Amino acid sequence: MNHAITLAVLSMLGWGVWTVLANEATRTIDPPIAMILSYATGVVVALGYVGFQNDPISLDRSGVILALAAGVFAGLGAVAFYAGLSYGRVGVVTTVSALYFVVATVLGVFVLGESIAITDVLGIGFAVLAVVLLAN
Repeated sequence: MNHAITLAVLSMLGWGVWTVLANEATRTIDPPIAMILSYATGVVVALGYVGFQNDPISLDRSGVILALAAGVFAGLGAVAFYAGLSYGRVGVVTTVSALYFVVATVLGVFVLGESIAITDVLGIGFAVLAVVLLAN
């Protein structure tokens, strides 16, 4: 679990820096172009990561279909995020969009049959409250 937390913290730091850089990029170039350049670079980084792994690549049909569908939603989210940066404050856009975990939790419970504890519900409630406070 410590390895997962370490990677999650690295993810948080990477996305935090990405957000600030994306915000600054949209000040000088159109948001869709900034998004395309950012994600194209991300693909190169991901390909480099896969290239350094010794694991065989698995391309099960259902996994490929799910990954492509995930890409559609990631793309929609990215377009909305970059466009939001050009219209609003980076702190507000980032904070509201960061509530994606609430959507994932609800889908996890109702679609995947995952369990949810009262502490999870309280955590989500406090996160929503934090977003409301930060967005005002």
